[in-house]
Amino acid sequence: MAETRNESLAAWLDQHQMSVGELADEVNKAIGGFTGRDGTTSERTVFRWLSGENRWPQERQRRGLEIVTGLPVMALGFVPRGKAKQLVPAPSEDPDVRRRKFFGAAAGTAAAAVIPLASPSSARPSRVGTSDVIRLRDDVERLVALDAERGGHGLEQAAVDGAAEALRLQKQSTTQRVRQRLFALASDFTATAAWSLIDAGQLDGAGRHLDRALTLAGLAQDSEMAMQVWNLRAMLARQRREYPEAVAASQAAQATAAARRSSLHASLAHARTAVGFAHQGDARAALGCLGRAEDALAKADLAQPRSTWITFYGPAELYSLTAIVRDVVGHPAEAESASHRALAALPESYRRNRAHTTARLALAQLHQGDVEQACETSGEVFTIMKGTPLPGRMRQLLGDFQRDLIAQAPSAHIAHEWMDRYRTEWSSS
Repeated sequence: MAETRNESLAAWLDQHQMSVGELADEVNKAIGGFTGRDGTTSERTVFRWLSGENRWPQERQRRGLEIVTGLPVMALGFVPRGKAKQLVPAPSEDPDVRRRKFFGAAAGTAAAAVIPLASPSSARPSRVGTSDVIRLRDDVERLVALDAERGGHGLEQAAVDGAAEALRLQKQSTTQRVRQRLFALASDFTATAAWSLIDAGQLDGAGRHLDRALTLAGLAQDSEMAMQVWNLRAMLARQRREYPEAVAASQAAQATAAARRSSLHASLAHARTAVGFAHQGDARAALGCLGRAEDALAKADLAQPRSTWITFYGPAELYSLTAIVRDVVGHPAEAESASHRALAALPESYRRNRAHTTARLALAQLHQGDVEQACETSGEVFTIMKGTPLPGRMRQLLGDFQRDLIAQAPSAHIAHEWMDRYRTEWSSS
């Protein structure tokens, strides 16, 4: 019977940037955790798993794989020998390997809380390795998922705690590669803390987090994290209406190695620059950057694995940024079209982005003089975000809508009706 390559295990290794040797080491450490003696899994063993030559590892190795990956071995592409063989149940989580869970706390603030790791067992010294990197990366992914669902506001403390944990583990690491990965994760968490404040409209502390995140990215020698920081720096500057700095930060993002080697990253950097130029009043430069963003995205392979922080970017986000640029430079009809295309392409899980794009759509309609339709569209924002407090950044956008509504139709009954209808909902969100 021909061997079948284990694509599931290969994909997991690729997603977590783990080498064959590192997986073998982590499985051996996991085996040591429940037997008291490290396993003997070798690189050759892992290669046999990947090639399909060995489709059902030994019991200890199966259990070790489940501890390291957090997945049942059958989800990793392994197949039991014979029909009578059943998958060995995954062991209950040991305190030494328990993943930290992030969750939203309702009580009005929807602040994210963290369940801390249990103290390491005194029976065996704690060893820091790739499995710790994976656990922390999973925590970053949970924060990103929460951000997509309800906005980044309220996630700052969870992100700061994650950065502190990464730096604590970095001090215990025995290899340079793991240390650099932990520095990169600390940068990622710290940038997420900055984003939480930006999304909440609390701009004063965001710059401090970004300065720290850029330092950590340098220690990690990670241009991907450096680009994330410059991208957020551009967003922060735009929120502060410091448009020359927004353009400069976006151009710094373009200059990173990550943007030079990846069309996806280059597209985002060009699009962010376009937004800065638009607000600065340079329509020609803004539209030129927008064209370069479109060209770069057309070259990008969107199926390739990517870092968690940039999972939001693709056609939908580029349409959203296009809507902003077009509206700011005085092309509201094109902005409306781009907003509709963004909403059609947005994944359902991106609730906050959907609400934000809907607010931009309402502005584009208002700027074309379609006051009644604009008011109806803006009301959808509250429906989309029902049950979740509006992020400060979204409140500011709705404030822009109200200001422009009053300027366009100061005596119109519909404008007063909009303000009466949503004043309470807006203030209580």
